[in-house]
Amino acid sequence: MLIPHDTRRALDVVVDLVNTAAEGEQPDRLADIEALYGFVRLHDVSDVGDLGALDLKAVRDVRARFAEAFAAEDAHAAAELINQLVAAAGTTPRLTDHDGFDWHVHYFAPGASVADHLAADCGMALAFIVVSGEQERLRRCEAPDCRRAFVDLSRNRSRRYCSSRTCGNRLHVAAYRARRKEAAG
Repeated sequence: MLIPHDTRRALDVVVDLVNTAAEGEQPDRLADIEALYGFVRLHDVSDVGDLGALDLKAVRDVRARFAEAFAAEDAHAAAELINQLVAAAGTTPRLTDHDGFDWHVHYFAPGASVADHLAADCGMALAFIVVSGEQERLRRCEAPDCRRAFVDLSRNRSRRYCSSRTCGNRLHVAAYRARRKEAAG
């Protein structure tokens, strides 16, 4: 599956955005405006001005809708959610080649709010996945104590964990120890 760099970046952003939500003992990582500024800086979200409480609420609302897209049972349900997000953001596709990146498409309108920016660009990245017939690549970690979102970009669609170094390794070690304990007992 060939994914353009701008789509890949937007997929990374939407995954990180969904994973900022409070889950289990993990607190909400978009708890305040400073955290939102940090998210914007971390992901080099361009054309963002001053942020306020309304921006924070709007981004959290967009995050919740993206989480629904990751939980969608089929492509039709995912497409409906994505269409709503993209339409509400007032997409305005335009070509650009800023910040050392080759030509790519921005879908947010100039001067758009950060929530509309994320809804448009990230929504179109998710649309690319659905259009490619790959909606099942939008997943949640299968570790029992983790439900983080991720996009499975493995060749054979076999990724099960948000991170093989953390969740995957932890479960493999636990399974190994259980087998060793059973064999010893």
